[in-house]
Amino acid sequence: MAAERDPRAWWVDDDPLEARQRASSHSSARDDGTWRQPRIRVVQMDQGGRVSSSFFGDPRSMRSASLHKGSIWHFSRTEINHLALATGAFTLALALMFDGGVFSLSSSFPFLCLLSLISIAPAFILHEFAHKFVAKYYGCWAEFRADPGGLRFGLILAAFLGIVFMAPGAVMVAGNATRSQFGKIAVAGPITNMALWALAYGVWIALGGFVGLIDVILRYWLWGNAILCAFNMLPFGPLDGKKIKTWSEPIFYTCLSIAVAMVYVTFNLGIL
Repeated sequence: MAAERDPRAWWVDDDPLEARQRASSHSSARDDGTWRQPRIRVVQMDQGGRVSSSFFGDPRSMRSASLHKGSIWHFSRTEINHLALATGAFTLALALMFDGGVFSLSSSFPFLCLLSLISIAPAFILHEFAHKFVAKYYGCWAEFRADPGGLRFGLILAAFLGIVFMAPGAVMVAGNATRSQFGKIAVAGPITNMALWALAYGVWIALGGFVGLIDVILRYWLWGNAILCAFNMLPFGPLDGKKIKTWSEPIFYTCLSIAVAMVYVTFNLGIL
């Protein structure tokens, strides 16, 4: 029996336009990832008929989006540029936070940049990759787009107040998806952070505690994945938690409980 369809199934992210142009001949991918004919991909069109994507449903941030039907591992040049921009800004903001902001920069700032890139940036990058790969598995178009406004705000906040509150960007997803597929795309990100956290925790147990440079890397790795997972599980706005809760409340509360437990264990270990 086919999965229950979301009323917005043909468009995964919110559409900021009043007039939607829906292809008349498209059909969905099954949960096992196989295609129903015809094999096409559907993305949002603006009123001029141009293929576009929007960040968090904001029409002011419409971006041109090229359509690719190849490998699930494909990254367009535009997407790579956006990933590099978001990762660089996120890494810099974290280093500024750890050093207390621009007014208290120390000689350890370059080391903190490198530490943030190695220990915490993967939590963000692999989280977004998980959304992308699951979405493409279900036949959707999916590419990461940075949010310049969110990056600027986050960097300014980190520089002057020494705190990080940033929306680096998100994977833009469009296609013909069921409610179940939509939920699985959303939950892929937090589950990735859970797996990365569990991996680091396992290494910590195997080593019998924190040792040398691995000590520092593991501490920040655990902290970054715990915080990012818990934050994304909040059921508000464009966060993953809201989408997961809409799909399945049992799965939402299970994932939220695990995320909270990760944060508790991380801080109970005296990691930071």
